[in-house]
Amino acid sequence: MGNSYRIALAGNPNTGKSTLFNALTGLRQHTGNWAGKTVSLAEGNVQYKDKTFNLIDLPGTYSLFSNSTDEEVARNYIVFDKPYVTVVVLDATSLERNFNLALQVLEMTKNVIICINLIDVAEKQGIHINERILTNRLGVPVLKISARNKKGFPMLLDTIDRIVTGVIECVPVQTTYVDEIEEQIKKIEPKVIQYVGNHLSARWVSLRLLDGDEKLLSELKKRFEQKEVAE
Repeated sequence: MGNSYRIALAGNPNTGKSTLFNALTGLRQHTGNWAGKTVSLAEGNVQYKDKTFNLIDLPGTYSLFSNSTDEEVARNYIVFDKPYVTVVVLDATSLERNFNLALQVLEMTKNVIICINLIDVAEKQGIHINERILTNRLGVPVLKISARNKKGFPMLLDTIDRIVTGVIECVPVQTTYVDEIEEQIKKIEPKVIQYVGNHLSARWVSLRLLDGDEKLLSELKKRFEQKEVAE
């Protein structure tokens, strides 16, 4: 890996995620398609200190339940390709709606930054957000930015840098479900751990299996079969 780190950008449509991507990467980007998919793929580089952050602009989605090709692509990249940091971009004027995706990402992976965009628009509407309280409650850095005005970019890049260097340790909050679901998780999680080891979040996989996510099960089989062949 050297001094190059893959950073994924996730978010609902119209949160300014791609605006952030374009503002950070400028002309240092290229586009294509995800392998085997018609979904567009945008990648770009950001130089920061002695490091290169390779940004991946994931498809905009409202959830990561693989109900569509966009959701499947975004979900699989976070889970299986394991970017070093996943930046979840939220709309400051629609936090309640946007947090559904953020909480899903927090269940899937550890190194997460919650990036609250359009903060200038929110403030004009009288919306005030305390990012320190959110950071404490979520267990990961929460930042306020305006991608359009490039406000908050130094803090965002510095936070990414501190995560990849181990200065910041993310401890994402775990959503607690009703007792019946938690009991089922406890039953199947040990078996899931035997299958996925420490490659994936066993709790998250358990939740998806309880929900009957056949696409994930199929993807798991395919990935582990490929791994066995490679070995």
